[in-house]
Amino acid sequence: MLNICLILLSGLLAPAEAQSVRIKDLVEVDGVRSNDLVGYGLVVGLNGTGDGLRNAPFTEEIMQNILERLGVNVTGEQFRPRNVAAVFVTGRLPPFARTGSQIDVTVSAIGDAQSLLGGTLIMTPLNAADGDIYAVAQGTIIAGGVEAQGDAGGVVQGVPTSGVIPAGARIEREVEFDFTQLSTLRLALREPDFTTAARIEQAINRTVGRSAAVMLDAGTISVDLTQTGAASPARAVVAIENLSVEPERRARVVVDQRSGTIVMGDDVRISRVAVSQGNLTLRIEEVPLTVQPSPFAEGETVVVPRTNAEILEEPGIGLAEVPEGTSLSEVIAGLNALGVSPRDMIDILKSIKAAGALHAEFVVM
Repeated sequence: MLNICLILLSGLLAPAEAQSVRIKDLVEVDGVRSNDLVGYGLVVGLNGTGDGLRNAPFTEEIMQNILERLGVNVTGEQFRPRNVAAVFVTGRLPPFARTGSQIDVTVSAIGDAQSLLGGTLIMTPLNAADGDIYAVAQGTIIAGGVEAQGDAGGVVQGVPTSGVIPAGARIEREVEFDFTQLSTLRLALREPDFTTAARIEQAINRTVGRSAAVMLDAGTISVDLTQTGAASPARAVVAIENLSVEPERRARVVVDQRSGTIVMGDDVRISRVAVSQGNLTLRIEEVPLTVQPSPFAEGETVVVPRTNAEILEEPGIGLAEVPEGTSLSEVIAGLNALGVSPRDMIDILKSIKAAGALHAEFVVM
């Protein structure tokens, strides 16, 4: 694990020149967004791995509704098939999606079905947050797991109760949004920052040649499309989104406690601080002693309790002083040279942050 941490640090902490990034990779255009869709449907054709209808009565109910819509009267009938499963179907309606185009959907079991492998989703309407139907899904499910069963047991790899249907939903309704009628365009930064927003404003105005862009706050730039000289709002976006700017980033340290990975930028700094680290181990061992009476003497054998307790101090880092203005990458390099494990290194960084000497955003995953 220590070697992995060293490889990541050596690759990410090396000084590098600031690089320019396209505006389209830094911002979202206001109004150009996707919409989430969800539906409730039925999967059929399973190999005995569907819902148990006693434990999932909603499966029986939706199956009856589908059969009745197809002209099959099942009122009062008792059936217990094991090849059907109730599922939730989710998808995402992309911006500017038109009627007739297709999107991918995800199918997830909500009952006690064991697997959706080999199943087929029956025609399922997909609703948006406003309650209207925007797409209809149907098709064969590609499950994301493998299941094998035997007489005395089985094995499951992955998640066979969830799968996808590529291009499994067809759009039946469009989102009403006329992009051509916009007179003002708002750009929303994915990571708000005043310096980055000011550089985007300057880049747009420098290209357009007039004061078309105005920075409203750290996360929003407003562009007056009437001053861009473009024939349409779409043409204005094409001229703007491919401009390059140098984004400003926050000093940040990201720590993954599960794998012991530490990722940081070269702009992280540490104030003057002293660090001392060591491990104490408390060991308690019960060693009872048996005491017997002398030969030919009256008495009985008794057990006398005896406890051995000791405290062991493992070698750690002695009191070390970090000079003012030292970069965190230099501290990590020094800790690595001393053979400190990644988990101990994470604890040291937490303590330095708590002491107020680590000048960066500290993110623990």
